[in-house]
Amino acid sequence: MLGKRQRMTILELHSRGMKIRRIARELQISRLAVRKVIRSKSAEVPAILRSELAATYRERILELHASCNGNLVRVHEELAAEGADLSYPALTAFCRRHGIGQAPKHPAGQYHFEPGQEMQHDTSPHQAVIGGRRRSVQTASAVLCYSRMLFFQFFPAFQRFDCKVFLTDANRYFGGVAGRVMIDNTHVVVLRGTGRQMVPVPEMAAFAERLGFRFIAHEIGDSNRSGRVERPFHFIERNFLAGRTFADWEDLNRQAHAWCDRVNNTYKKHIRAVPRELFAVERSRLKPLPAWIPEPYRLHQRLVDVEGYVALQTHRYSVPSAWIGRRVEVRETKDKIEIQLDARGLVVHRRVVDCEKQRITLAEHRPPRGQGIKRTDPHPEEKAITEAAPELAAYVAELKQRSRKLVVLALRQLLRMVREYPREPLLAAIEEASRYGLYDLDRIERMVLRAIAREYFLLNDWKGTDPGDE
Repeated sequence: MLGKRQRMTILELHSRGMKIRRIARELQISRLAVRKVIRSKSAEVPAILRSELAATYRERILELHASCNGNLVRVHEELAAEGADLSYPALTAFCRRHGIGQAPKHPAGQYHFEPGQEMQHDTSPHQAVIGGRRRSVQTASAVLCYSRMLFFQFFPAFQRFDCKVFLTDANRYFGGVAGRVMIDNTHVVVLRGTGRQMVPVPEMAAFAERLGFRFIAHEIGDSNRSGRVERPFHFIERNFLAGRTFADWEDLNRQAHAWCDRVNNTYKKHIRAVPRELFAVERSRLKPLPAWIPEPYRLHQRLVDVEGYVALQTHRYSVPSAWIGRRVEVRETKDKIEIQLDARGLVVHRRVVDCEKQRITLAEHRPPRGQGIKRTDPHPEEKAITEAAPELAAYVAELKQRSRKLVVLALRQLLRMVREYPREPLLAAIEEASRYGLYDLDRIERMVLRAIAREYFLLNDWKGTDPGDE
């Protein structure tokens, strides 16, 4: 339908004597439309007098909309089944014009931030190719709201320790601290409440106080409040992670740091500026970093296992063998694992970030091959055997070298035989086994049982007499 401006143009050109064909050609419309406007002699757009096709079914549409849970596809199917001659586009257009199932639209607003006023922080799950395998990663991002300076890193999981590590690195990257940090209602920071009633965990509140900022949270459902940090996640997924592979977690975060330097120096159309240039204004308004920033850490209490390792997360870290069975304190930082026994006993390992189980052994914690710790004292079972039957000492020494069983199990079986069977048949069986080089204790035990049955359990053949008569 021609608008009012086009109709005025047609009447003006016709009044100047221009032909209908030329008017249609100049305005790129049909000659029929030009003739209708000239006949009407009015620039006003005529009102539509025809009724809407769906107006006849309005009440039924309202009923079906409620029973079909707002699914217009199902509403159209039910109307068609009832014989209604109505297309699906006509149905949706009718519902849209009359506000059926349509939430009222409200104009979007804007949030304005002064330099150094706020930094927004959030996390999002993504997929990255690390070490030739696609893995799930947690992307932690921080954005200064005024300059749009971006900083992000990747973690296998994101807990309070990781949050403190990331925010410390982010503030060091920006060279200062914003007055407040906006978060969503995450349990990593929130103890209770939401929005303005949010109360942070005391541990995180103390961390924020040490750096000089405070945590705030947006109201539930008001995700636009943290739009500064939400927007870059799609950019990170579609640009940084797309087509890139990484050797390990250190390589991943190193490339992320370099990528942040590059994009922060790139012109952004939506803000019509370069973030680094805006940051030159904002940096002077940030709170200065403390003179000394303590490194975030986690403390653990562990017992050194029998192999000389300390278990932490899914990994095992070596310690000196003299610490076996002792309780140690483990301090976990971003890059190091510090295992401390006392004031003088300290072992430092490089922290393994990967979630897959690994065993980390320092060279000084294991003797060279062939020079391992040798047992000088005899097994308790060996000692008990030699005390009960000194004649078996030579056989026991050979048994320890040539037995197919585990030494401890073989010694325990021999000790049981010494304690349970008569001495003479046992010594005779072992002497014969030693002569033939037999160290299978199960066969030796059968030899002893046959000797005992032959010599110690002889039964008289009464042949019909009363066993009670002498």
